[in-house]
Amino acid sequence: MHRILTPFSVCLLFGSGFKARAQTTALETEAVKQSVTAFFDGMRRGDSTMVRRTLAPAAVFHAFGGKPGQSPTLEIESINGFLKAVGTPHPQVWDERVIFERVLIDANLASVWAPYEFYLGSKFSHCGYDSFQLVKLANGWKIAHIIDTRRKEKCK
Repeated sequence: MHRILTPFSVCLLFGSGFKARAQTTALETEAVKQSVTAFFDGMRRGDSTMVRRTLAPAAVFHAFGGKPGQSPTLEIESINGFLKAVGTPHPQVWDERVIFERVLIDANLASVWAPYEFYLGSKFSHCGYDSFQLVKLANGWKIAHIIDTRRKEKCK
């Protein structure tokens, strides 16, 4: 005997799958955001161990910039140098304030696009966009790549 699918049964069949995927995506999105938030919380606290826990092995940081009027340059930043700078006492809190504008996830890969403003203590320093690539490993979402833009004006 053949069964005929009615529009109602098709909606039930496919709708239940979409609901489960949407819930999983929402949970994964929050987990990705938590990893990025922990990175910046560690930076604010001057806790390089906390920052390191958010990074994947072989993570890469890129600096994109250059001097005004010159062609932009792309350079690899030293992660160990960054972690040392974070953990070395400094007089002002490094406060990077991000807004999660876009979080995209496919399987174990996530991309975060986030405008930010950076403050040294309470004084505005610069702004731009952060782009994070994260991977989901056995111990959760870890940052594999960071690149950002930096400017002092035309911030959101």
